[in-house]
Amino acid sequence: MSKVKVVLDADVIIHFAKGGYLSVLPTILNEYDHIVLDIVYDELRGDVRTQLDNQMTFLKNIQLVSFEATGEMMYEYFRLLENKGKGESACLAYCRYTNNVIGSSNLRDTSDYCNRYGIVYLTTIDFLYYAVSRNLMNSDEAVGFIAEVRNKGSILPDVDFGKIQSELGAII
Repeated sequence: MSKVKVVLDADVIIHFAKGGYLSVLPTILNEYDHIVLDIVYDELRGDVRTQLDNQMTFLKNIQLVSFEATGEMMYEYFRLLENKGKGESACLAYCRYTNNVIGSSNLRDTSDYCNRYGIVYLTTIDFLYYAVSRNLMNSDEAVGFIAEVRNKGSILPDVDFGKIQSELGAII
């Protein structure tokens, strides 16, 4: 039986690259393999793509996978393209027919679809939550991450990771 994969969409990769934590991303949920579909990879440019290339070459904790859809998956991909981007469409179709997890913060394009078809999805904030709860980042680092990503032009919500960390401490 193969390991469940986290299929990373461009926005999560971009957030973690901008925040300076791309190398940490696959270690947050290290019980899963982390992959990037070639269609998503083709959307990445500049420093983000360079960081991802270096990570795939040297750390080898994210794998590039060809989107080789056939049959229903291919039909679904083309249907999704009618109102979604190539990367989101590929990730959604792939996860629907392979029972994997999607990593995407583009909730406008993904959440209804994932809920309809029972696809587990994780946003950048979900990854940060797990990083804090697993002591891979502290709450100040998570807040700093959000500030850095915002300073570089991306949109992320405010989250009180200090409160989350104190509540986790009370549980443990």
